[in-house]
Amino acid sequence: MPESGASRAQQESTHIPTAGTGATEPGTTGTPTGAPAVPAARRTGLLVTLVLGGLTAVPPLSMDMYLPALPAVTESLHAPAATVQLTLTACLTGLALGQVVVGPLSDRWGRRRPLLLGMMIYVLATALCVFAPTTGLLIGFRLLQGLAGAAGIVIARAVVRDMYDGVEMARFFSTLMLISGVAPIVAPLIGGQVLRFTDWRGIFAVLTVVGLVLTLVVWKWLGETLPPQDRHDGGLGDALRTMRGLLADRVFTGYMIAGSLAFAALFSYVSASPFVMQEIYGASPQTFSLLFGVNSVGMIIVGQINGKLLVGRVSLDKALAFGLCVITLAALALLLMTTGVFGEVGLAPVAAGLFVLMSAMGMAMPNTNAQALMRTKHAAGSASALLGTSSFLVGAIASPLVGIAGEDTAVPMAVVQLVCAVLAMTCFLGLCRPWQRTT
Repeated sequence: MPESGASRAQQESTHIPTAGTGATEPGTTGTPTGAPAVPAARRTGLLVTLVLGGLTAVPPLSMDMYLPALPAVTESLHAPAATVQLTLTACLTGLALGQVVVGPLSDRWGRRRPLLLGMMIYVLATALCVFAPTTGLLIGFRLLQGLAGAAGIVIARAVVRDMYDGVEMARFFSTLMLISGVAPIVAPLIGGQVLRFTDWRGIFAVLTVVGLVLTLVVWKWLGETLPPQDRHDGGLGDALRTMRGLLADRVFTGYMIAGSLAFAALFSYVSASPFVMQEIYGASPQTFSLLFGVNSVGMIIVGQINGKLLVGRVSLDKALAFGLCVITLAALALLLMTTGVFGEVGLAPVAAGLFVLMSAMGMAMPNTNAQALMRTKHAAGSASALLGTSSFLVGAIASPLVGIAGEDTAVPMAVVQLVCAVLAMTCFLGLCRPWQRTT
C-alpha cells in the first residue's frame, strides 16, 4: 500500500538536518535530541521550502536580470542584436538539455552530489561571463551556465517527490511556484538598478555571488533525500526509452507541444522586449524593468485565479482553450499595431497588448502541464523532464527569430507570437481532441 505524504515526509526527514541543529540520530524520525517534534518539523519544512525555491529561481534570475542589458551588450561587444539574442538562446538550450542529463544522474547517485556539482559549475560559468571578451565566448559561457543551472530545476522537483506524496506534494509544489514566481518580477528590476551603477558585466557578477551563496546554503542545510536503497542504475538509456514511450501517447504529445509553443510565444517576448520597449518605443531600462515586472505579476495573478477558482469548477481543457484564445487575440492585436494598421502607436498600447498576452500564459501553461502529467502516473519524473526540455528547446528556436529583421521593428516578435499561438491551438484541437474525452 502506498505510504501517505506525511509518513514519507517523516521518514525522509532523517536525511535533512534542521538549520542550526546538526545531524539527527540514526533510527529517529529526524528530530534532534532534546528538541520538540513539531517545531523541528516546521523549521525543517520552512528551510527546505526556501532552499528549493531558491534553486528553482536560479534559471529565471539568470535569464531575466540580463534582459535590460541586452542593448548595452550589442554596443559593448559591437555585435548585431540577433547575435546577442543567441546568448539567451544558448542559456535556454543548456537548461533544456541539462534536465535530460541531470535527472537520471540524480536517480543513480542521489540528489546532493549532482546538485552541488551543478551549482559549482554554474558559479564558474557565470564568473566567466563577467570577463567574456567576445560574443562567441559569451554564448559558450551562457550555454554552460544553462547546462549547470538545470540541476536546480530537476533536482528541486525530485526532492519534493522524495519527501511528499499526493495532496501534500501538490500543496508543496503550489507554494514552490509562488516563491519561484517572484524571481521573474524582481530579476529585471534588479538588473535595471545594477545598470545604474555598472555595466552589463556587473549583472553577471551579482549572479555569481547569488550562485555562490546558494551553493553554500545547499551544502550546509540541504541533506540527501534519496536513500541508497531507493536508487537505481538505469541511467540515461532507460530514461530515454521511457520518454519514447511517452511520446507514443498522442494526447500527451499534444499537450506537450501546445505547452511548448505557448512557452515559445512567452520567450519571444522575453527575448525581444528589451529592444522593442527601449530601442523602438523609448523606454528607459528602469521603465522596461517595471513593465516586465507588471507583466509577471499579471501572469501570477491569472495563474492563481486558475488554480484557486477555476480548477474544480471548469474543466482544465476549457480553461486551456480560453487561455490559448486570449494569447492568439493579443498576438494578433500586437501584429496589427506593429505593422501600422492602427497608425503610429506609442508605448502604452503595445505594453497593454503584451500584458494581456503574458497574463493569459498563467492560464494556458499550468493546464497543459497538469493535463499531460495526469496521464503519466507511471513515469511522472521522465514526463516532467520531457515537458521541460521540450519547452526550453522550442523557446530556444523562437528566440533568434524575433531579431531576424533587426532591432528597428517589432513585427518579427508579433509574427512569432501569433504563429506559436495558432500552432498551439491547432495541436491542442488536433492531437488532444478534448471533445472526445471527459476531463
